[in-house]
Amino acid sequence: SAPPAAGAQCAKRSPPHAVALLELYTSEGCNSCPRADRWLSGIARDGPGADRVVALALHVDYWDRLGWKDRFASARFTERQQELARAAGNRAVYTPGVFFNLQEFRGWDSQARFQQALRAINARPAEADIRLEIETQSPGRLAVKASFKAKSGAAGAPQAFLAVYENRLRTDVGAGENRGVTLHHDFVVREWIGPIRVDGAAEVSRLLALGRDWKAENLGVAAFVQDAGSRDILQATALSVCSPT
Repeated sequence: SAPPAAGAQCAKRSPPHAVALLELYTSEGCNSCPRADRWLSGIARDGPGADRVVALALHVDYWDRLGWKDRFASARFTERQQELARAAGNRAVYTPGVFFNLQEFRGWDSQARFQQALRAINARPAEADIRLEIETQSPGRLAVKASFKAKSGAAGAPQAFLAVYENRLRTDVGAGENRGVTLHHDFVVREWIGPIRVDGAAEVSRLLALGRDWKAENLGVAAFVQDAGSRDILQATALSVCSPT
């Protein structure tokens, strides 16, 4: 597909039902991760769609010292995985690690368990509303605007996050446990914004400079609202960068 032209704008509002947030903690240095990466890619190709589940691949950096430096890895993602693990009462983190609505999900490789958990989340009404707007204002720049509104009755102290992700990525690994393997990735988080306090409602606007190796036509933006107190996702949504029609 052709790269998005300057001025291309698209928008999306989250549905009335709860959309699940799926976080995969992964690394190119881990030889058990490619299977999980393929599973996550399959959600885009064959899966339920962004109105049911928002998928993100967060590459951690604690494998970088073990033979191969992952170009997508970030200490911030390692810290988030550690926070989720501590909240669950776990002392250690590992890859591949999957969290479903902030809860550790060890049954990710069982299609039946995954679908059962997803149906249970989607059956609930959303506890927040999200609206996303994306505009490609000029080559190499992406304008993102998001508005968040917690519904009356939502407990705790909601926090909002934005994540810019990229699909159709490829890496030829030259060292470490995956030496000689070509890896393919989708939903790789390139930019992470938050937490943003949602005191009833909140808005955020960002003009993002894209990395030189990013391909704008493969980008998307995810947005979600989490309640750290109840350890749940109040709502999530995602929107791909679009071309003018």
